[in-house]
Amino acid sequence: MTTPHPIHRVRSFEIVAPYTLRVQFDDHTEQTINFEPTLAGELYRPLRDLSLFNQVRIDPEVKTLVWPNGADFDPATLHDWPAFAPALAARARQWELTPA
Repeated sequence: MTTPHPIHRVRSFEIVAPYTLRVQFDDHTEQTINFEPTLAGELYRPLRDLSLFNQVRIDPEVKTLVWPNGADFDPATLHDWPAFAPALAARARQWELTPA
């Protein structure tokens, strides 16, 4: 019998600095996330424009952060950001080095 992984939902967020959000989850935990190191590639690079980044909202169905250009992050990734951040930043650096 496998233990199902917990489903996390974003309850609220606050913009606390450029590219940085404090995200609260339905299990009463929170993460302060600096997204800047991950903003690369076709989907995430446009979020380097702060006016677009600051249009973040919570999707009412899946309860995660979404942006008008279709960018989003899995809420489980957001919940456990410290575990995922190094790999996401490394992937973003690779995308920046890859010619379009």
